Amino acid sequence: MEEVKKISKPEILIAEDDHSNYLLFEFLLKGHYKIIHAHNGREAVDLFRSHHPQLILMDIKMPGMDGYEATSEIRKISPDIPIIAITAYAFAEDEKKIMASGFDGYLSKPVKSHLLLVKIKEFLH
Repeated sequence: MEEVKKISKPEILIAEDDHSNYLLFEFLLKGHYKIIHAHNGREAVDLFRSHHPQLILMDIKMPGMDGYEATSEIRKISPDIPIIAITAYAFAEDEKKIMASGFDGYLSKPVKSHLLLVKIKEFLH
């Protein structure tokens, strides 16, 4: 009898302190990806260490440790993990700062579902 190989879903860590925003991400992604939720930057770093997800969606403005600080800490552990900033900051200078701070991609809120899915696929192939 042939063994059936079980293909696991890629794991995405979502660092988002706003519950309604997280629920939107969960709704859009849960059928295709395994989702891990961090409520702040410190938790994102800890969950990254314990789960080693394939991609991170990182809110910029969070209590305690923000997305910039969390990304900096995660980059010390893994310089190659794709990290996409998700933020309400939408000016060109904000995007430049984000991209200069170690992020691989950027999406502004409110997030458009098709852009989110395209951006994730771009990094997860």
